[in-house]
Amino acid sequence: MISYISGILKYKGENFVIIENSGIGFRIFVSPETVGRLPAAENAAKLYTHMNVKEDDLSLFGFLTMEELNMFDRLITVKGVGPKGATALLASLTPAQISLAIISDDVKTLSSGQGIGKKTAQQIILDLKDKTQTMDAAGATVINTAAAKPDSGERADAAEALLSLGFGKPEVSKALDAVFDESLTSAELISRALKVL
Repeated sequence: MISYISGILKYKGENFVIIENSGIGFRIFVSPETVGRLPAAENAAKLYTHMNVKEDDLSLFGFLTMEELNMFDRLITVKGVGPKGATALLASLTPAQISLAIISDDVKTLSSGQGIGKKTAQQIILDLKDKTQTMDAAGATVINTAAAKPDSGERADAAEALLSLGFGKPEVSKALDAVFDESLTSAELISRALKVL
């Protein structure tokens, strides 16, 4: 399996790029958002890759970070989510936002990906909720109920998750004050606070 390809970016298409390595041009499918984040042609580039093997097709899908690749690998295990659907979802949401949507049962956010309908979003939550215990965003690790540290409360975990998504401390604190209940898990607090925010 090819874990990543590093070389010279020779071509940028709408949904694929060609990276040359050792005289071989690798055609790698990527989202339009990823194309926009890559350097101009003839510059060095590196993509983490997933090789999709079918009876009549062999394709590479590329991502700029290992977090994106790991989320892609999880998403394609869900019934109804193929490589193209997973790539489209990662084009509109970061891995952290997808994780947060999964642990907070946010079907609407997951449905924002092209080709991801309400039923598929519900299936993603059903299949991946137990596996989505940690989430990395902006250099911070957010831990949900299933992996919570004994010395950190549910409110602290929820606050850290919301802060990692770019909300300010004052607004996060205010939102959590409005919805806080000791009986709620961090995932439930996040879901309720997001509605306030």
